[in-house]
Amino acid sequence: MKLRVQLQCKNLHEYLRELSPEILDRLYNHPATCLAVYRELPSLAKNYVMRMLFLDQPLPLAAVALWVKKDSQKDHDECVSVLAGLRLWHSQQLQGGLQGYVLNPVFKDNLRIALLGGGKAWADEGSSLGPDRHARDIESLDRYAMERWEVILHFMRGREAPYITSAGFQFLLLDTASQLWYFTLQYLKTAQSRGMDLVEILSFLFQLSFSTLGRDYSVEGMSESLLTFLQHLREFGLVFQRKRKSRRYYPTRLAITLAAGVTSLLLLPPLLPPLLPLTWLPLLVLGDAGYIVVETNYRIYAYTNSELQIALVALFSEMLYRFPNVVVAQVTRESVQQAIANGITAQQIIHFLRTRAHPVMLKQTPALPPTITDQIRLWELERDRLQFTEGVLYNQFLSQADFEVLRDRAQGLGCLVWQDVAHRVMVVTPQGHSEVKRFWKRQKSHT
Repeated sequence: MKLRVQLQCKNLHEYLRELSPEILDRLYNHPATCLAVYRELPSLAKNYVMRMLFLDQPLPLAAVALWVKKDSQKDHDECVSVLAGLRLWHSQQLQGGLQGYVLNPVFKDNLRIALLGGGKAWADEGSSLGPDRHARDIESLDRYAMERWEVILHFMRGREAPYITSAGFQFLLLDTASQLWYFTLQYLKTAQSRGMDLVEILSFLFQLSFSTLGRDYSVEGMSESLLTFLQHLREFGLVFQRKRKSRRYYPTRLAITLAAGVTSLLLLPPLLPPLLPLTWLPLLVLGDAGYIVVETNYRIYAYTNSELQIALVALFSEMLYRFPNVVVAQVTRESVQQAIANGITAQQIIHFLRTRAHPVMLKQTPALPPTITDQIRLWELERDRLQFTEGVLYNQFLSQADFEVLRDRAQGLGCLVWQDVAHRVMVVTPQGHSEVKRFWKRQKSHT
């Protein structure tokens, strides 16, 4: 049985918390970043920030604690942890020795600018360059974005699906929004090693999320590093630029929705994701939804011409027929268990079918036939009959009394995994092994 590897992905706040204080303070020098971070805060944390945004003096901890009822203390503690982890506020000693909270002055000043106006323009609009003879409308930008993104997914998938890693299988089954955020995090991990300024490119990404879809922007004033980053975004489908040397670019829907709602994005099973904010809905409709019909006889009808979408369906089903605008596949025990062996979970398969269900399927409740979803889960359970646990084996006891003494000690420590009284054999956890071993040596020395 293969060990399952699950994709690990941080949301926006988790990613920012791992950055150094110096990088965070530099990030907060940009109003767009401050507004992007603020809009992803929990509702209660937003309320705290708004209450303190125009205060110049620290607020006593006791006063902040009075903002919530006693039965909401857990929510209060969570907000304090989030705000402190993101360096949005910090504690400061007041006169008399009391402790108080004060907002990060850099974050406070730039959030004020973002909300009230003022400061420098976040981006140079292309109107300064005159009318664009090759202007793009929203429909063409959406089409371009998904074509570019599918090229990347085709490259990652390769020619033969069986050679994809477990994590690769899971990545391909995610919706476009989830794939894009995960891909961006991996890119950011290597940005500094490639000589790029992490603060500069993060600020630009947040700036893009506040752009207007269908409007062009100028590249004037961009550094060489940022121009290189813009070319990467062009290849990923996040911006459209007619030529590499073009002086204007158009942000696509992929870029505008990238930093919107990522705090609610969960890539880990069992749900992928459980609920997406409304800002993600246009992106889901753009490339994923509405082409799969599932019948109770385990047949799948995929109404698509996309080679990638057809290949994704083939990851967990057997292809039967292919016509110009539709493919027919069969979900079988063998195909599902082969997918599970490659690291895909039953819940991921069900999520994939549900999020890409044809509008006709969405009219019924539930959207997928329970017969299909239940059977897919049962086929997964067939492979999960055995549970593997690491342990240390103890055997060859000279007497039943010795076995029982050591077994009772292991039980008392809570590290006994398994025992066979008749054969005087037991297994303890690796963590409890050293303590059980020390006890046995002391026991032997006294006898």
